[in-house]
Order: sequence, then structure tokens, then C-alpha cells
Amino acid sequence: MDTIFVTGHRNPDTDSIVAAMAYTALRNALGDREYEAACLGPVSDETQIVLDRFGFQPPKRITSMYTQVKDLDFDKPPIFSAAVTIGRAWSILEELSGTTAIPVANEDGTLYGMLSREDVADYNMSLVSVAKLEAVPLFNVLSVLEGKILNDAGESIDEISGEVTIALPQSRENLMFNQAESVVICGNQPDVIRRALEMNVNCLVLCQAELDESLRKMPTKTCIISTPCDAYRAVRLIFQSTPIGRICRTDNLICFHLEDRVDDVREQMLKHRDSCYPILDEDDHVAGILTRYHLLRPRRKRVVLVDHNEAAQSVPGLEEAEILEIIDHHRLADIQTSNPIYVRNEPVGSTNTIIASMFQDRGLMPSEKMAGMMAAAILSDTVMFKSPTCTERDRRTAERMARIANVSLEELGQEIFSASMDSKEAKDLLLTDYKEFHMAGHNLAVAQITCVDSPKILERKAEFQALMGQIAQEKDFDLFILMLTDVLKEGSQLLYIGDDEVIQQAFNAVPKDGTVFLPHVMSRKKQVIPMLSALWG
Repeated sequence: MDTIFVTGHRNPDTDSIVAAMAYTALRNALGDREYEAACLGPVSDETQIVLDRFGFQPPKRITSMYTQVKDLDFDKPPIFSAAVTIGRAWSILEELSGTTAIPVANEDGTLYGMLSREDVADYNMSLVSVAKLEAVPLFNVLSVLEGKILNDAGESIDEISGEVTIALPQSRENLMFNQAESVVICGNQPDVIRRALEMNVNCLVLCQAELDESLRKMPTKTCIISTPCDAYRAVRLIFQSTPIGRICRTDNLICFHLEDRVDDVREQMLKHRDSCYPILDEDDHVAGILTRYHLLRPRRKRVVLVDHNEAAQSVPGLEEAEILEIIDHHRLADIQTSNPIYVRNEPVGSTNTIIASMFQDRGLMPSEKMAGMMAAAILSDTVMFKSPTCTERDRRTAERMARIANVSLEELGQEIFSASMDSKEAKDLLLTDYKEFHMAGHNLAVAQITCVDSPKILERKAEFQALMGQIAQEKDFDLFILMLTDVLKEGSQLLYIGDDEVIQQAFNAVPKDGTVFLPHVMSRKKQVIPMLSALWG
């Protein structure tokens, strides 16, 4: 069951984080266990206060929605040790008819090489000219021949080497074995057996034959093995006892990792002609194999967007993901989908107000702790009901959630907005609630800091404006605004980098030294962005 991520916007505020968690809780309660809350950035101090107050951990942080190797239905064949016999590996390749190669791993699980059908075929063809075993482990030989050791000499050796010979009648000595470095295969041929033992050949394989007691007691260094196979089958099988580590490809291997983007993988595949490629996990352990076939229909990540519907504010790689739903209270922006989806966009002050209604629609009540977080999120996004975006529905919903959680809205609001900002870096404050916009050919950013002591924060004006100027230059912004929204003063002090005339025309106020106070302006969404949009058409 693939995960469906529920995520708010970049630089998430409390409403965005809690909305993702609340909607996930709703879907999980309905049996849709694949839904998982996520966030796109670090949680703010305010949000952490809310999470700690009600005993929740921050959601999982994700950085992209690009389709990765781990999203593909790649093959996961058995992964063999380099010591496995060719015979056993070939039997697996035969079972996996669509698999052209299998990974070979080191003892620690890292990649050793790749064994392909071509590797096995090349090895078999080489035996036509050189029918010889090179230090093959005895256990491998016994395994492929289903053999057993018949003498003490055989118990004292661990490897077998030598030219493999099927013994012919003794009258044809010119075609028989004539050196000790031999592996002799024969049947019920006492004279041949005696000669092999006298010569101390490395190994004697008896095919479907018994060993006479007198021959068994002969002094010899030869390892004697009996097998139920006939001579023809035995000579074929014995070569399959070679470890696959000796014939598999180990050089110039092209590998991919689970986290690699599919677009990058596709580009690499176009440069190389391998039939399949090993896949490694974050520890470089072998995870499977990848072929061109797997790239034909990649399985895209799935996502539900809450508290935003603008691509610039969403997760990188969103264009490669499948958007299933959008739940929001902002203006409709530029996100496009390939299929019809469920969209719920309502003119209220908080996304959590909408999600509370969705709980009601499905006959569910949020838990006491979740209801407390939802109440806090509504307070945060409506600036304790003082934002012009706030509606009577927001207020009623927050009151209901507070009753379920048995908390005081007034005390909760004071706890949220009283967090000290003295110790925080200017960059952290600036980027906590920061959004980028593109309208009528203009690029801009609007950050917002909600507080109860704006004059104290305004003492750091030069620090903020220097940082804003640097970001505006790097990102080629026409305008960068920081809203210092004071809950007690019920207004916002604007600090900005850009054209004074734009500020004056948009807000009908005279700025001075890059600042201007706007009474009763509390909302970026409803009072700042619409004014700029109207100015620029």
C-alpha cells in the first residue's frame, strides 16, 4: 500500500502543519491507513509550542515529490553470494524467465558483481577448449553431483583441481588420463579405478558404481566420490560447481540508488547498453535490479495539498506527483492536474475550519488533543479572530474545538503569540512564514511575523532589510515585503525592499525609509496580495 502524503506549503505555519495532521487523522479514522502527514520545512517556535502543548510530534519532513527509483516496480530476484555454484544460480535464472541477470553480493550485502545468462554461456563455451577445474571447493562438487566421499583421503582435502577426463577402456591408453593433476570420471571399471588410485589423481568420481573393498583400502591421496549420475551427466554437472564469483561481471558496473530520480536514471540508461542494472539502498546494499521496462510506467507519488494550491509554495517535484485532493482557503492559483480531483476551497480564515467541517460531514469527532491543536491553528491563522479573513464560522468552530479539548481560547492564544523572538536569528524569523508569488509578470515574496511586541522586533529593521535585499537580488524579486503583524495594535508594520511608489499606490500610504504602518491590516492573503494584484492587473 503506497503512502499518500498530506502536506501543507513550504515554510509551514501552524495552520498548515495542523491541517495536514488533522486531515490525516480523519482519513485514518475512516480506514484509509495509507494517509500520512508531512511537512516541507522546519516547524516554527509557535507551532512547536502547540505540538508540545497537546503531546504531538512534528510530521515527517519530505523534500521532494520527484519520482525515484524506489517508486518503480523493479525486480527483486534472489541475491547470491559469490561462492554459490553456477548450477544453482542457473536454476534460478531458468525459473526467472524474464530476468537476464542476477546480483552477486559480498558477505556484508554490498555489490560484488552481476551474473548474466551470457556469462554462463561464455563459460560453457570456454570448456570446449579447456576442460579443467581450478581449485573448486569440494562442497560445491559434492552438491552438484549429489555425491558422497568414500575414503579418508577425500575427507582431508577442501578443493579440487585438474583436467576432467571420462576414462576409456585401458586398451586405449592414448586417450586416457596420464597425469596426477586429473579429475577422472568412470563407471564400474576396476582396472581404471586401480590405475587412478595408483597414480594418485586428484579426484576419482564413480558413476552409478560400487567400490570394491580391496580398492577402498589401497593407500592413495586420491579423493574418491560416488554419484548416482551417469558419466555423461556427471561431466556436465561437475563444471557447474565453479563459484559464480569467478565468472560474473565485476568491472565497470553501472549502479543506481533507491533515492535516484527516474529522469536521471533514464538519461544514464540511454548512454549504456546493459540489459539490467543493480539497485542499491542508502547503505549500498543490493536492493534489486532495474531494466528499461520498469521505466515505461513509473508509479508516481501521491499527495493531498492542504492550505495552499500554488506550485511555487508546494513541494519540489509536484509536477511529477499525482495530486489527489486540495483543501484550502486561499485564492485559486496555477496548479494543474491530469485528472479531475476533489477540491474544497472555502472563504474562511483557517484550513482547520474546513477540516473540522469534514469531520462533521463524516459523523466523526476529533480526539480531545487533536481538537485542541485545531483550535490553536484557527487562533493562529485568524490572529485571535482579529484578521479580516476571520469569519463567524471560524469563531464558532474554534469554540467547539476548545470545548472538546477543555481549553480556554484566550489562554491558548496568549500562549501561542507570547513566544520570545529575541534569541532567534533574523533569517529564521524571516523565513518562518514566507511565501513567493508570481503575478502579472512580477516576482515577489511576502513574509509575516505575528507578534505582540512589534516595536521591539522593529529595532532589528536594518538586519532584516539587509537580509531581504540579499534574497531579493539572488531570486530577482521585484518586491520583498515583511509584515510585522501586531496582535495588540491590530495592524502591520511593513518592511520592504522595492519601489516606494508601488507601496504607496497599492496601500494608499506614504512609506518612509522602507517602512510603513498599515492599521487594521492583519492578513497577507486578504489585504496585501489582493492590493498588489489589483495594482498590477
